[in-house]
Amino acid sequence: MNFADTLKTLPAIAHLAALELLDADGQVLARIENRPGQAGSVAVYAALAARHGGSITPQAARDGLALYAEHTADARAHPAKHPNIDRLLAWAEGTQSHAVRLVPAA
Repeated sequence: MNFADTLKTLPAIAHLAALELLDADGQVLARIENRPGQAGSVAVYAALAARHGGSITPQAARDGLALYAEHTADARAHPAKHPNIDRLLAWAEGTQSHAVRLVPAA
């Protein structure tokens, strides 16, 4: 399944303005806005957090790479082109989990 088809299977994110990825101390590492160009990443990360207890674990990161489908290969071939995928590539090889904070839409 390609990324566009995968997105259709993920839970809706209209209720979210963004999501924040937190380090072990609760500090924000990254914020992904629910806007064109990033909404797909919000959907992926929110789905992963829901499936993995509110965090992006190394296994969740590996699952996310599968969800990104054809974009994962492009991210591997072109580092820094897809920062939200690059993050999962790194986290998939690590041991830490990163909490996800959902930011509701106004």
